[in-house]
Amino acid sequence: MLGDGRVLITGGGPSGDTNSAELYDPKTGTFTATAAMTTVRGQHAAVTLTDGRVLIVGGTDDNNDLASAELYDPARGTFTATGSMTVARNSPTVALLADGRVLVVGGLNGADPLASAETYDPTTGTFTRTGSMTAARESATATLLPDGKCLVAGGFDSRGDHATAEIYDPRPASSPPPARCRQ
Repeated sequence: MLGDGRVLITGGGPSGDTNSAELYDPKTGTFTATAAMTTVRGQHAAVTLTDGRVLIVGGTDDNNDLASAELYDPARGTFTATGSMTVARNSPTVALLADGRVLVVGGLNGADPLASAETYDPTTGTFTRTGSMTAARESATATLLPDGKCLVAGGFDSRGDHATAEIYDPRPASSPPPARCRQ
């Protein structure tokens, strides 16, 4: 959701990937087109940053999983490319951390579920690897907790659904406990 209450809708699904985007205005019940994304993508993830822009990461273009990311600026109605993730992922999970960075975890690379995690820094436009989860997860949920940690729960992998959760602690490794996911 954008700061003004509108909702950004991007891309497509498994067999209809597109770079189209539109805005839904719940006040008027109308949809309006906005600029196209820089990349065709479906099965991606998005999160609104503290400055109001929207970070869109990963997904698939129907042929390949994507490491690319882009930003939507609602003030200008435009998309621009930003840094690429360290791993191509479709169906990743994202969460805005208390310090303004974005946690990106799990997803798929090809048919392989991922346990890896990385953070995006909107001030530099870069992704950095961080501690991996203990379980590979596709389509999990991520919730910022009041203490600044992030709860990553559920999802599934090639063996089935996960009935487990993990905590991501964003504090630097030099501050106990280290930045990693734990069950």
